[in-house]
Amino acid sequence: MMKKSKWIAAPLILLLIMLTGCTAIGGFDVNKAILGSFDVKASESKQTLSFEIVPAAGGNLSAEEKKAIELINSLSLTVDNAKVKDGSNVSIVGSVGYQGKKLPFQLAMDEKGMTVQVEGAKKPIYIALDTSEQGLPDMTQYKDQVQDLSIQAMGLIIKHLPNPSTLSVKQLQEKVNGESLNLTNLHVELGGDELLGLIKPFLTNLSKDEQGLKEIIGAFYDVSNTLGSMYTDPFEYEYEDEYDYDYEDEYDVEETTPLLSSKEVEVAAIFGVIQQGITELLTNYDEQVTALLDETPELKTVLSKDTTLKVDLYFDSALNIRKQVLDLKVALPQSEELPIQAIKVHSENETWNIGGVVVPDKVDISAGVLDVTDGVVTPGQILRNFETNSEVYKLLKNDLKISQKYLVIDTLSDYDGVITKNNTSFVPLRYLSEQLDAEVKWTKGSKQIVIIDDITGLNIVITVGSKEAKIGDRTVTLAQPAFVDKSGTTYVPLRFMAESLGAVVQSDPDGWITIERQ
Repeated sequence: MMKKSKWIAAPLILLLIMLTGCTAIGGFDVNKAILGSFDVKASESKQTLSFEIVPAAGGNLSAEEKKAIELINSLSLTVDNAKVKDGSNVSIVGSVGYQGKKLPFQLAMDEKGMTVQVEGAKKPIYIALDTSEQGLPDMTQYKDQVQDLSIQAMGLIIKHLPNPSTLSVKQLQEKVNGESLNLTNLHVELGGDELLGLIKPFLTNLSKDEQGLKEIIGAFYDVSNTLGSMYTDPFEYEYEDEYDYDYEDEYDVEETTPLLSSKEVEVAAIFGVIQQGITELLTNYDEQVTALLDETPELKTVLSKDTTLKVDLYFDSALNIRKQVLDLKVALPQSEELPIQAIKVHSENETWNIGGVVVPDKVDISAGVLDVTDGVVTPGQILRNFETNSEVYKLLKNDLKISQKYLVIDTLSDYDGVITKNNTSFVPLRYLSEQLDAEVKWTKGSKQIVIIDDITGLNIVITVGSKEAKIGDRTVTLAQPAFVDKSGTTYVPLRFMAESLGAVVQSDPDGWITIERQ
């Protein structure tokens, strides 16, 4: 059976290769240009992104699968204007397209969090990014050091990856945000069948670069030490146990000296581990690749000539990327479980005002926000934040069905806690309310319980021992009253409670009860 995660990772691998493995061509320093793109600068930009799922030829798609594919193929992202002040302060104005409709949105992000306003929302959605407010270590002060480490690591990778077979550079004029510019076009094409062939020479080159590897290990060591007590030191474990390699002998370390007691020794030790691992991998690399493809035959399709990546990057004289066009196609193996033959992605981007004065736009939060990082956010809370006639509400409710619930209860099993009393099935109130995302409020010492419907926000009031209940402003009579057993568990009539929370209840002669909410 095919494991979907294996082919989902393929586009990421291909994109990594696209952004690396390039040396100087025709006097144009590709490595320097690519590496410079990882340094976040103030800028403004616009972008489009679209997807396409290609069904397998002759595949038997169900009506639900066809509908899902049609929805995905209709999806698109349009960024009309993105303003980047730095890595933490960004704003985006754009829209998400689906099924011929457009859903406008505005996003603003700073060090503390991200705020998103979507058309039809009563309040913007807020996502907290300040880890200190969530009881986690504050990484803000280390972001520059971590970013420098990432750029240094990427530089090492770029340095040693070989060029793809199709790589060219030419000068031309292109329009960026309506302005005609003289740009250098870097054109890259890569097939899935080239990928494994690029890895072996990369590892060979990397294993020979002792200085480069030790520099990046040393940089990682410095970052790790800076983070201090927030994280466990990744170097503190017994290397000789895992790799059967005696570093104390190799580096003439006295037995009384603590293992890896200094940066120099630690860096040398880690370098030895990496170099040994690469050497062992290269010793029988071709055999391991063959074995991998034999054990996972679906990778032969993903890593075939039918998987393609075409990228055009346009650089100005300062080596800033001013325009990008990307087409990615990932071929997928035939499978009854996944009746599609390929996934396609197309993206275009234009960037201007690089290094200029950029002030990100703010999202209006005067009406408050819906903080989705503040505890558990239920489907009802999300739906109630949108006007019922808005496109987002219809998408969430009707297409994505975020409010849908389905559970099966065995009345003959003690596990679900169902009790039959006076021909009425009772279920623990807490269990059923949690299954349907309802909130339960009960004032201590009172027999009155308030259940708040997650979808409608309606209050359902029941009183222990009473057949009278209220659903909103409407008074109803129960077949049997709610009761509390000897253990203190409150039981309510199952059908009444489920139907009051918008679910449909069905039972069969074998004792099974299904509860479904659309």
